[in-house]
Amino acid sequence: MGQDAQLAAVLAALVPSGSGELVGGDPLLCARVLGVDGVAVSVLTDTDRFERVWSSPGASSLLEDLQFMVGEGPGADSARSRSLVPVPDLAAVPAGRWPLLLPAVQELGVRAVFCFPLRIGGASLGVFTAQRSSPGPLTLAQTDDALILAATLTAVLPRGAVPGHPFTQQEGTGGGLHRAAIHQATGMISVQASLPLDQALALLRAHAYRRERPLEDVADEVVTRRLHFRDTYEGTALPSQTEG
Repeated sequence: MGQDAQLAAVLAALVPSGSGELVGGDPLLCARVLGVDGVAVSVLTDTDRFERVWSSPGASSLLEDLQFMVGEGPGADSARSRSLVPVPDLAAVPAGRWPLLLPAVQELGVRAVFCFPLRIGGASLGVFTAQRSSPGPLTLAQTDDALILAATLTAVLPRGAVPGHPFTQQEGTGGGLHRAAIHQATGMISVQASLPLDQALALLRAHAYRRERPLEDVADEVVTRRLHFRDTYEGTALPSQTEG
C-alpha cells in the first residue's frame, strides 16, 4: 500500500466513539505515514482542561499527558495560540522557555515535536502532536499530510467525540453529516482549497449536486484521493475517474 493510500486508510477509519475517545485510524500507522515516531491528539473540555483522546503508545502518550499536566510545552502553546508550533530540535530550545517540561522530555527520548492546532474559526478545539526521537524538520510533504490530518480531526471531533465539549453536537443533529467519510473529506478539502470547514462542506455538497451523485460517494473519492480540490473549486478527478 502506497503512502497516499495509507494516509487515506487512516482518515477513513477515524470516527468519534461518543465516549471521549477516537476509534479507528491506527495511530501507529499514522505516525509511520508521517515519518515520525508517534502521534497524539488532545482536546479542550468544557472545564478548560486538555484531555488526550487518541495516541500511539509510549513516548507520545507520556509527552502529551506531561505537557498538559505542567501547563507548558509546544502542544499547550499551539492550542492556546491556535497556530502551528514546530520544534525540530528540542535540545536547541532555551531552558527558560519550558523549564518544567524540557528536562522530562529529554528522559522520554523525544528530540523533535510538531504541534498542529485543531481550530474552528477563532476557537481552539485541541491539538494534534507528532514527535520524533531524532532532531530535524518535517518535509513539505509530511507537513501537508499532517495539516490534512489535523483538518480531518477538526471535522470529526465536534460530532460527538468529547462529551461536554462546547462544540459537541447532540446525537441526531446534522442529519447524515455524522458519517465519518464526509467529515474527513471536508477536512481534506479545507486544506486543499484553503477554505473554512463550512465552505469546504458546501463545496463538497455542490460537487455532488452538480454530478447528481450521493454525497457519501463523492466524499469517499476525496478521502481515497481520486478527487481533489487543490487547483479548482470545481474539483479535479484522476483521468480514470473523470465522468463523461
